[in-house]
Amino acid sequence: MQHKIIDAKDVVIRFAGDSGDGMQLTGSLFADMSAVSGNELSTFPDYPAEIRAPHGTVSGVSGFQVHIGSEEVSTPGDYCDLLVAMNPAALKANAKWCKRHAMVLCDIDAFDETGLAKAGFETDNPFVELGVDDRIIIPAPITTLTIESLKNSGLDHKSVLKCKNMFTLGMACFIYNRHLDYVYGYIEKRFSKKHPEFIEPNKKVVRDGYNYAANMQLIPNTYVVEPAKNLKKGTYRNINGNQAIAWGLLAAAEKSGLQLFCGSYPITPASGILEELAIHKSLGAKTLQAEDEIAGICTAIGAAFAGSLAVTSTSGPGLSLKTEAMGLAVMAELPLVIIDVQRGGPSTGLPTKTEQSDLNQALYGRNGECPMPVIAAHSPANCFDAAFTAAKIALEHMTPVILLSEGFLGNGSEPWCIPAMKDYPEIKPPFVQGILKPGQKFYPFQRDPETLVRRWALPGQKGFEHRVGGLEKTHEGVLSNDPVNHETMVRERAEKVARVARDLPDLQVSGPQSGKLLVVGWGGTYGHLHAAVHELGDNVSYAHFDFINPLPPNTGKVLESFEKILVCELNSGQFADWLKARFPHCEILKYNKIQGQPFLVGELVEAIRKEM
Repeated sequence: MQHKIIDAKDVVIRFAGDSGDGMQLTGSLFADMSAVSGNELSTFPDYPAEIRAPHGTVSGVSGFQVHIGSEEVSTPGDYCDLLVAMNPAALKANAKWCKRHAMVLCDIDAFDETGLAKAGFETDNPFVELGVDDRIIIPAPITTLTIESLKNSGLDHKSVLKCKNMFTLGMACFIYNRHLDYVYGYIEKRFSKKHPEFIEPNKKVVRDGYNYAANMQLIPNTYVVEPAKNLKKGTYRNINGNQAIAWGLLAAAEKSGLQLFCGSYPITPASGILEELAIHKSLGAKTLQAEDEIAGICTAIGAAFAGSLAVTSTSGPGLSLKTEAMGLAVMAELPLVIIDVQRGGPSTGLPTKTEQSDLNQALYGRNGECPMPVIAAHSPANCFDAAFTAAKIALEHMTPVILLSEGFLGNGSEPWCIPAMKDYPEIKPPFVQGILKPGQKFYPFQRDPETLVRRWALPGQKGFEHRVGGLEKTHEGVLSNDPVNHETMVRERAEKVARVARDLPDLQVSGPQSGKLLVVGWGGTYGHLHAAVHELGDNVSYAHFDFINPLPPNTGKVLESFEKILVCELNSGQFADWLKARFPHCEILKYNKIQGQPFLVGELVEAIRKEM
């Protein structure tokens, strides 16, 4: 049958089902084919905390939201145009995210008495019960049709049922006029080596899903989202934040001439960094999956002492365990990049949900006077630059650096223009051989008078023998308990970190440069705040912080140019408190959310309007 084709500026699709229904793969494939089609996009994978929660329950629902557009897309979207619900629990968990005229595509085979009861429905009409019966409901017997499609495939029943997501993907591809070539290519690449018998069945079922949708009268329209016209020229790929961090570190290793070493312990949602680096041994990356968090960072400290670009990755609980070793790295003044992909806390907390609540831990979470630079990535693609910058600061200033990411960034993805390495600066570690003059004696903690950075002497080199460790030392590297020496060294280490600000760019303000209100964000809130400010118009001022400690050099001047500063963050106000402590004369307000979910653009717009 003929369907009306509508040009859409942007659309939001949310795939939801049990954690075994393949919704993450379905959403990822749809996002990847949209990136190949030239769309702007942003994704939001939303996992349950359990590896395999009870089947058919609301707590076990896994979701993947993708927002594609022909113009700038900076968030995964607040509400969806199409909800794919593979069972009643997925409908119940996600119906509230449907737009007023959204389509709801359901596997009606799962909406039996047992499925409805598991999801907690009290009637046999979940759409009326949830108040979404006025949406465009598309009941499709996806399970039955998948079984029928593959009845002659030779696959066993369990394998056939695993193909339901591909049938669903085919239907979504028809609704949004996506060609199936990309999906076919993915299927061939995934199964060609180990399971070639799966190639043709998967191709068939996705094609049958497409054709079934093409003949459904319940689908009123199909949609076309044209390629984005505002993208700068270049080669693009879809990338998530964890991949981007790994690649940024590889780029930093190349620019510094050092080998990259990553010692880490797997932890959600940071494991992808270690996994990505592990597959790039051909680029010189060395990885160690340690037995625990402490071993991970200690191996990295050893690698730094030996002359590597040393990295360890973790999330909040792991950062707590690494605390003592972080102090050792500060005392030894060794370059180290510590990546924290934040999740809901405290303790085990919300392992698969996003939050910005580790900021205080990053700033203060060590014994003694123990400052270190802290920077924050603001988007999945920006994770590349943030990782490169963190490595550059660590290597050139001989200090551990904390790079804060978030679950939303680490798992989320967006198009990334692959950069040219010539556009990135060289990284120049302060190796002692290139600095000491002939005949000049080496002192391990003698400092550059401008930067206060000590020289980096690698072990095994004659004339540069020295000790490192957690005990206080003099400039000559001698153990010392002298009170005055201790204060001198404490102040020098702190001042060394403070002088990193000299290398930082100024804080940029979009909109008026002075006035009544400045909206402030940091880290992964960038896209949502950017969209909210854009919706409110050009008269709203907005500044986003990538550098937390030290702050950009013009921070005071910027804040003092406004009557009020509204800091929006996914915690109880930790960055607002950090700013208040440094600029107590400024009126700093808080807008906070601690729900394990990103901001909605709509709620930010409302909060900003109240202060305008």
